[in-house]
Amino acid sequence: AIRKESRGLGSIEAYKSIAPARVVDLGDVPVYPRNFDKSLDIITECFRNLSEKGVLPLVLGGDHTIPLPILRGLLRGGNVGMVQFDAHSDTNDEFRGMKITHGTTFRRAVEEGLIDPKRVIQIGLRGGPRYTEEDLAWAREAGMTLVTTDVFEERGRAWVIEEARRVVGNAPTYISFDIDGLDAIYCPGTGCPEPGGFSMRDAMVILRGLLGANIIGADICEVCPPVDSSGITALHAAHLGFELLCLLAETARSRAK
Repeated sequence: AIRKESRGLGSIEAYKSIAPARVVDLGDVPVYPRNFDKSLDIITECFRNLSEKGVLPLVLGGDHTIPLPILRGLLRGGNVGMVQFDAHSDTNDEFRGMKITHGTTFRRAVEEGLIDPKRVIQIGLRGGPRYTEEDLAWAREAGMTLVTTDVFEERGRAWVIEEARRVVGNAPTYISFDIDGLDAIYCPGTGCPEPGGFSMRDAMVILRGLLGANIIGADICEVCPPVDSSGITALHAAHLGFELLCLLAETARSRAK
């Protein structure tokens, strides 16, 4: 669905005139539908191969479990940061009795040494009823920087950009964009839509504000076409994907100098 919506996009970014080149759609990552753990292993191996070839991936689709095997493949530990756009922290210890789910991804990533929690910023956290209080408490205690929508509204986009750049610094950084970070009006086609979030304009401005950061990979997760009756969620994901592609293109250019 995101591929389909991307067909109408131009190829030159409107503000900095960035035109990503040497881009290829590598198709769908193979999975084994009858075995969840095996699928995670297959995804990990796929991204390990891409990393060894110097590919900077933009990954579209899947739920928010997907960043875990991607990070396992791309990274071997170390001082890796992350900018996460999300209504939820996804740092629960377990979800419905399972240790690896879309709600536990980044707790596992920290425990496995894939990301440095002190170089992680989560933007857009909110929600009415949460499943537990533990997720946000654990994230704070681990050293993550949490930007709730209340803080976002109080301090504004410019502060969020400055804070994100301070947190991740110049070291390698991964971006994970859960589409439900957007206000639900922009993303009805997702599993856990949350009202009261940031706008598409907010998201695009913040992403453009990260230009020049050392972005080594990115994903857009939680787009669910069967419940996206108007296609607007996939359209927004396509536009966000292009912004992320521009960030990756700048990393590639800086490496080539």
